[in-house]
Amino acid sequence: MKPLKFNPLEILLFLSLCYACVVAEVKTQKGRRTYIVHMDKTNMPESFTDHSLWYDSSLKSVSESASMLYTYENVIHGYSTTLTAEEAEALGKQSGILSVLPEVIYELHTTRTPDFLGLGTSSALFPNSDSMGEVIVGILDTGVWPELKSFDDSELGPVPSGWKGTCQVGKTFSSSSCNKKLIGARFFSKGYEAAFGPIDETMESKSPRDDDGHGTHTATTAAGSVVPNATLLGYASGTARGMASHARVAVYKVCWLGGCFGSDIVAAMDAAVADGVDVLSMSIGGGISEYYGDTVAIGAFTAATHGIFVSCSAGNSGPLPGSLSNVAPWITTVGAGTLDRDFPASITLGNDEKYSGVTLYNGKQLSDSPVPLVYGGNVSNSSSGNLCMTGSLIPEKISGKIVVCDRGGSARVQKGVAVKAAGGVGLILTNTDTFGEELVADAHLLPSAAVGQKTGEAIKKYISSDHNPTAIIGPGTTKLGVQPSPVVAAFSSRGPNPVTPAILKPDIIAPGVNILAGWTGAVGPTGLDSDKRRVNFNIISGTSMSCPHVGGLAALLKAAHPEWSPAAIKSALMTTAYTAYKNGDKIEDVATGAAATPFDYGAGHVDPVAALDPGLVYDATVDDYLGFLCALNYTPSQIKSATHRDFTCQTSKKYNLGDFNYPSFSVPLETASDKKGGAGVSSTVKYTRTLTNVGAPATYKVSLYSQTRDVKISVEPATLGFSTQYEKKSYTVTFTASSMPSGTTSFARLEWSDGKHTVGSPIAFSWT
Repeated sequence: MKPLKFNPLEILLFLSLCYACVVAEVKTQKGRRTYIVHMDKTNMPESFTDHSLWYDSSLKSVSESASMLYTYENVIHGYSTTLTAEEAEALGKQSGILSVLPEVIYELHTTRTPDFLGLGTSSALFPNSDSMGEVIVGILDTGVWPELKSFDDSELGPVPSGWKGTCQVGKTFSSSSCNKKLIGARFFSKGYEAAFGPIDETMESKSPRDDDGHGTHTATTAAGSVVPNATLLGYASGTARGMASHARVAVYKVCWLGGCFGSDIVAAMDAAVADGVDVLSMSIGGGISEYYGDTVAIGAFTAATHGIFVSCSAGNSGPLPGSLSNVAPWITTVGAGTLDRDFPASITLGNDEKYSGVTLYNGKQLSDSPVPLVYGGNVSNSSSGNLCMTGSLIPEKISGKIVVCDRGGSARVQKGVAVKAAGGVGLILTNTDTFGEELVADAHLLPSAAVGQKTGEAIKKYISSDHNPTAIIGPGTTKLGVQPSPVVAAFSSRGPNPVTPAILKPDIIAPGVNILAGWTGAVGPTGLDSDKRRVNFNIISGTSMSCPHVGGLAALLKAAHPEWSPAAIKSALMTTAYTAYKNGDKIEDVATGAAATPFDYGAGHVDPVAALDPGLVYDATVDDYLGFLCALNYTPSQIKSATHRDFTCQTSKKYNLGDFNYPSFSVPLETASDKKGGAGVSSTVKYTRTLTNVGAPATYKVSLYSQTRDVKISVEPATLGFSTQYEKKSYTVTFTASSMPSGTTSFARLEWSDGKHTVGSPIAFSWT
């Protein structure tokens, strides 16, 4: 088995601050591995009376010993099994087999948030608790810790009549673990066990119980019940509640100590569709591939056609351009921003210079007297000693001292453990240029403070210039009203879209930094074995945290507007998002300190109160998605694999990606190549969109805002009049662009307004 590779920008699995996907080849004994077999159910031979018999026959024709792990009936038609490469190749050549896909392993990519999003205020637009209680949010993650007050059901009525799910029992999970709040819980482990063998129940629970914490955190973020006096170790005190606090929760455990296996994920999505969920929140991501080879995208397509809103995390590989995952247009791809809350701790150097960092440490503080200060790179037996990896520090050189460590290479909290094990008494964690000024707080096991790149450089310069450097780390506090906020998190994955550049991704950002939500009782707040503390709430960060915010808000919109499609809900969230602060300044990117762009935040930061009454929406149907795939020049077989629908693109019809009815615009442009380097050469493209009126009769006028003169933009017509609800009107945007050097990007914005509503769309230009 090849080892799992962890991006140094990400936290180890136990912390699980994101589910940024890693593709690994996990092979079972004798060279076998798991494959997902996608069958064309409509072409089942007449000699079979049931598709399961056909599946079994197809498998037995290439392997007498193989058996099916799962059969799939909803998100795809087919099964998963373990095969050799030769057997998989032979199976793929059979009639009626659409694809045989190697299994992908995925890894795991609040008290203040509701107020920050405006949900703490009363509004006539909010759905009542009865309608909210009809909405079911499905969470695919590490499971759930059901005893938390966040799953209290005392304010809820009977379980929705359309619910068809179950509460799956195990050694550590009984039927009474579910209630009218947590209405369903299942686990899916066959793919995991096919790769690693039977689950060791002394290490993890073979049940829906959450041994990691990540799944409980995402579930309670999306739809946790109201819990007064919530806090982590005295930090972030207040009333915790999910985005849709009266919605029901159904948990599907698909992630284990060894990762999240594609065959298990597809089985969970298959079950969720059959169970009757309304929203799926999946803080997981996959390797980049075409949609017909992406099992999450395939499953999400079927979910969307069943009216299910699918929210996925963008990934935690920022600020690298083009680092996104989950980019299918029927998925809402969510990046991460900050809140206006921080956890500052002071640092005073021996030269009397004072700096501010962040911390969640609440144990015994250091004395008020200065403590000797050293840099990890100077007290290590390793060439990467600056990273303070386990076992790399020399105890004789750090005993009784505060150690400065650079972020990266290992989990942030693991660095604190390494310092403490070698005799250090404190930690200052410094950002490198990768993370800039982004501050992520952790509940370290020793006095600590995390600082930005500039402060880190100043501290290291002081150490190198002073013969006896010292420092004092002060206690942490909770501070509200931090400005500017939000800013785009440095770790949040960025566009452009690596699969389809003509679709702008991410779609939106939501709170994802230092988020407080429910936690497991199985591990401490750091997730480390050495952390014996137990908490009901924890503060962690990642696009895994922003994803369930949007999933919960989608549930809120679904309750208020049950007739809306997933595309309409997505449009409402996107077109009402904001891209500037109240003072008019653009949202910042913490990685650069400069203004962020639509490649960083998509349509902007979510504004749920505005989304409840968007005025107009860009809706999309199954036919729109099929047309999108035709514009990608997909073959009928590829379309069938992606959608399990028989569809052939019309040869007489011209399919254009620019005409796909998406709430944002991405305009890829080619750099002209001639003797003059393209100077003076221009090109013209046209995009058509259709708006649906979901408000009162009104007349909307268009406005354009652009930061470049190299693209002329016109809209026809410039006015749209709507006389009835659900009336549709189309418009065409013409872009006339001058040739620019390859790699150039620029941005604009298109808005329709009736004086009450503003329906905004970002526009991204990129020359290649």
